[in-house]
Amino acid sequence: MTDVLSLTATQAARLIQDGRLRPEALMDAYLDHIARRDPSVLAFAHFDPAQAAAAAGAAKAGPLRGIPIGAKDVLDTADMPSQYGSPIWAGWQPKADSAPVAWARAAGGVIVGKTVTTEFATRAPGPTRNPVNPGHTPGGSSSGSAAGVGAGLFPLAYGTQTAGSVIRPAAFCGVVGYKPTFGTISRIGMKIMADSLDTIGVMARTVADCALFASAVSGRDLGDPDARPSSSPRIGICQSPAWSIAQPETRSLLERVATALGKAGAQVATRELPPLFNGLVDAHPIVMNAESARALGWELAHHADLLTEGLRERMGFGLSQTEAALRNAYDVFETTQRAFPDAMDGLDILVTPAAPGEAPKGLGWTGDPAFNSIWTSLHVPCVTVPAGSGPNGLPLGIQVVGRAGDDKAVLAWARWVEAAIA
Repeated sequence: MTDVLSLTATQAARLIQDGRLRPEALMDAYLDHIARRDPSVLAFAHFDPAQAAAAAGAAKAGPLRGIPIGAKDVLDTADMPSQYGSPIWAGWQPKADSAPVAWARAAGGVIVGKTVTTEFATRAPGPTRNPVNPGHTPGGSSSGSAAGVGAGLFPLAYGTQTAGSVIRPAAFCGVVGYKPTFGTISRIGMKIMADSLDTIGVMARTVADCALFASAVSGRDLGDPDARPSSSPRIGICQSPAWSIAQPETRSLLERVATALGKAGAQVATRELPPLFNGLVDAHPIVMNAESARALGWELAHHADLLTEGLRERMGFGLSQTEAALRNAYDVFETTQRAFPDAMDGLDILVTPAAPGEAPKGLGWTGDPAFNSIWTSLHVPCVTVPAGSGPNGLPLGIQVVGRAGDDKAVLAWARWVEAAIA
């Protein structure tokens, strides 16, 4: 049999279903690889190999059929600590699984461990390193999930996105990231920070694996992205309002990708968002920080000294917002969400940068989410696919964006893009 670590989740699930691979054997291979590789990546906030092996042996039948899954440590687990990237919650053991974890297990998936998150999925980074170059950030806040998939520690992982925390780290680590339409995967049992923005997403090595995982845990029909569409897509190449911070490698990447898509048969045109959407640049941080400050009311009241200075500053900014400023920011969200379908008129998808450039050097900053936050604010589905590497040999990704609720088509077109630029 082919080395099981080289199998996609979709391939492994098929072999398990056919009786040609045992979940225990798959988990054993991953546990051996974790022992060798994770000391240089540090993807886990909690990992117990004996617990993971036992869970593989007891995995339920279902579409995920014993596949190992990394769960970001803002999702509660009944059998593992949930610490949210903060010393305030060190050793905290919930009594119940969050809905995403519960549905992953019900579908036959095995939670192999909890993955590192930044502080409350918003500020200070954890110890996780980029799997391609440990001197660079893996991105955040879903640091451990992206790095773990990139390093081959598990084939599937949960991330969450409030600004760019699924798409950006996936791009930095050379994997596929899928942020669904807002609310597609239940957030019950998640440490929610920004109620208007927080979205649970998934990461994997392929678009098809993301679709398999998200479909299994959401109950939505997300299709088979490996099925070839009967036509070629109509694609808008969108620099977005963040274009001014695009690094040279991203500028050349977008041009190169546009050429490749056209050669593959797509109808390609330039499509920028109308000026109305520029308001999201200022509205997003107002909403995110105001809602996050309210969400951390208990921590601010009882353990403010254990919050980092950077987080306290952001929470102060959020609490200082006037009612008028908040109302205006919410109005920008509502207006642009309504206007977005018209902005995409005549197109199937937009293709836009996933990040300003390669992963920044050092571990103190997870990178700028400017190429992600507007799409998160719009509640639309986004998929990033690997798109080569930059000048320092670190991964680059390109982002596919579609209309809210159109996830099945967006995943299918993302798979088309994935093949066209390979």
